[in-house]
Amino acid sequence: MEVNTIGLDLAKNVFQAHGADAAGAIVFRKQLRRDKVLAFLAGQPACLVAMEACSGAHHWAREIGKLGHAVRLIPPSYVKPFVKRQKNDAADAEAICEAAQRPTMRFVAVKSEEEQASAAVFRARDLLVRQRTQTINALRGHLAEYGLVVAQGPSHTAKLMEKVEDPEGDLPKAARLALTMLVDTLRSLEERIKLLDAEIARRAREDEDVRRLATIPGVGPITATALVALAPCAAIFRKGRDFAAWLGLTPLQRSTGGKQKLGATSKMGERTLRRLLIIGASPVVRHARRRGIREESWLGRMLARKPPMLVVVALANKMARIVWALMARGGTYRAPAVAA
Repeated sequence: MEVNTIGLDLAKNVFQAHGADAAGAIVFRKQLRRDKVLAFLAGQPACLVAMEACSGAHHWAREIGKLGHAVRLIPPSYVKPFVKRQKNDAADAEAICEAAQRPTMRFVAVKSEEEQASAAVFRARDLLVRQRTQTINALRGHLAEYGLVVAQGPSHTAKLMEKVEDPEGDLPKAARLALTMLVDTLRSLEERIKLLDAEIARRAREDEDVRRLATIPGVGPITATALVALAPCAAIFRKGRDFAAWLGLTPLQRSTGGKQKLGATSKMGERTLRRLLIIGASPVVRHARRRGIREESWLGRMLARKPPMLVVVALANKMARIVWALMARGGTYRAPAVAA
C-alpha cells in the first residue's frame, strides 16, 4: 500500500505521524523526534500532509512544502470530532489524517514569514496596550486609596503621574516608591507602543492593499494593516457574509425543524480583527447620532429602530463585507449614491 495522506500531530520534541492510503486504510503509525521529521517525510512519496493549525504549524507547513508534499492546515475544532474515545498523540494524528480526507473540510491558508511578522507586530502591540491599561488602572486604584482621584480616560494619565511625582504630595514613602515604578513602567510601555505604531504606519504607506482598505469609513491604518496581515485570502470565501461569519460578526444559529432561531453574535474567528472593526464602527455611529444622518440611509433606518450597540455591530458586519469585496475584486470604497 502506498501512502496517500499523512496526519502529523505536532509537539515540542516527539511528533506522531499517521499514514493512510487513498481508501483510508492504515499504512503506518510512527513516532518521530523533532530532528527526524523532515528526513522521514523526504523519503515518502509526494502526498497530502495535514496538521492542526497550532503553534509552529505554519513553519512546518513551509518546510514540508519544500519537499514536494501538498500541505493542509486544519482548525483544531474541526479535528476534534474525529478523535475516537481516548485522546493521545496517536489518536490525534489519526483524527487529523481522517479529517484531511473529508471532501468538505475547510483548511487554513499557510502564511509566509513576512505575513507572520506582520501578525507578530499586532500581537505584540495588543499585549503592550493591555499592560498599559492594567498599569493605568493600578495607578488610579492606588491613588484613590489616598483620596487622589483623576478623571477617567487616557488623556488624564499625565495627571496621575503628576500626583505620584509631586514632591509636596502626602503619599507615604513606601507607596511613592512603588507607584514611581508603575509610572516608569507606563512611560516605557508608551515608548514601545509608539515604536510599533511607527512600524504599522510604515507598512500602511508601502502596501497598496492597505491604502485601498483605509478608504472605507471606520477603517484606519491600523485596522487596514491588521486585515491584510491577519485575514486569510479572500478567495477562500464565497461571499462577504462568509467573511463576516468567519470574523464572528453574524448571529449564532440554533435552528431546527424549519424554525429559524438566531441569537447573539457568534464571536468566532479572528478576535483581533472583530474588535478592531467594532472599534472603528463605534465613532461612525456616534457621529451619526450627534450630527444627524439622512433617515432614508441604511444607517439612519437602523438607528431609528435599533439600540446603538446593536447598530455598531451591524455596521462592523457591513464593513467586513465591504472589506471582502475590496480584497476579492480590487478597487477602492465608493460611497452609495444619494437618491434624488
